[in-house]
Amino acid sequence: MLDFLKRKNKEEKKPKQKKGFFRELLNDILFALIAVTIIRGLFVEAFAIPTGSMENSMLIGDHLFVSKFHYGARTPQTPIQFPLAHQTFWGIKLFGKEVPSYTDIVQLPSYRLPGLRKPRRGEPVVFNYPPDYKQGFPTDMKTFYVKRCLAIPGDTFEIRNKQVYINGEAVENPPKSLTSYFVEADKGVHQRYLREIGITDYEDENPYDTYATNAISREYNGKFGFKIHTTPEKAQALEQLPFVQNVEEIVYESGSESMFEVFPHDQLFSWSRDFFGPLVMPEEGMTIELTPENVALYGEVIQQYEHNEDVVINGYEVSIEGENITSYTFKQGYYFMIGDNRHNSLDSRSWGFVPYDHIVGKPLFIFWSVDRTDPNAGFFQRLRFNRMLDLIK
Repeated sequence: MLDFLKRKNKEEKKPKQKKGFFRELLNDILFALIAVTIIRGLFVEAFAIPTGSMENSMLIGDHLFVSKFHYGARTPQTPIQFPLAHQTFWGIKLFGKEVPSYTDIVQLPSYRLPGLRKPRRGEPVVFNYPPDYKQGFPTDMKTFYVKRCLAIPGDTFEIRNKQVYINGEAVENPPKSLTSYFVEADKGVHQRYLREIGITDYEDENPYDTYATNAISREYNGKFGFKIHTTPEKAQALEQLPFVQNVEEIVYESGSESMFEVFPHDQLFSWSRDFFGPLVMPEEGMTIELTPENVALYGEVIQQYEHNEDVVINGYEVSIEGENITSYTFKQGYYFMIGDNRHNSLDSRSWGFVPYDHIVGKPLFIFWSVDRTDPNAGFFQRLRFNRMLDLIK
């Protein structure tokens, strides 16, 4: 009897069959993908800066960690998507077209989880680019942008001669903000001099040629030269060079730009990027009368961002589900985002409001930075060690 029990216990303690190498590898990969997806979706995600719209605060080649728990993470609207790929697969094309990394066959209502707070004036914010609805992207699949939040719901935003005013009071400009200057230089300026001064953002016909020349407009107020985007201090330093005749700050007067370039893209307004507004930011529960001016300003919001069904705008008349309306109450708040590189930024002055449900997160710090402006520099020369682990302000 005892021998039988001993044999049974031995049989029960037989080691389990070991999993094969590839099965273990597959399990590890699946676990890692699930863990990364949860972390990216709810807590922190990495983003890269592709353009110079936020120089010098954030440079091209900076890689950021962005907090989603500050403003509250959003539940997925598009649940069927490949992890770690946004919009398309990396560099994969089929019949000359990029392959989508998601399908919108299933679309879910999106909710925002509790966060620490809402975006504040003056802080950088990552958000989904609102006009991407024209490309057919769901909200969570729209392109990521990062700009500085200058106005929050309920604010009145205005720019007078480049100076931003919020609710009638002048706002302090970011210490590293840039604007554009026209450099009068008959023979151009060698890019080596520009780099020595610290000017890396200029409109150059051939950036690898001997001289910098203006590609868009070689003439400004009857003078020959090129355009740069920099700080006043660096512009003054450039003007001291003996082969530079003059450096003149560029100002876009009211009506000097096409209405197709400046929001709200309507003949009732003659705003420019330097003379803009006043413009009231919609807040949740705010009601407006639908005058022609208000339809021009807020019609796109009502039609595209408020989740209304069957909105038709005919001239300055608005109907929802076949019924004409003369007033409207907003369902969510809206923000105004501008780049620190004020004359080289595609921002709210071009396309308007950022809805609250498009807000993604708050940039925390730079974890990696590579200088892509000098093609002749080696790998280690391009690394910006002085920027790594810098906090975003």
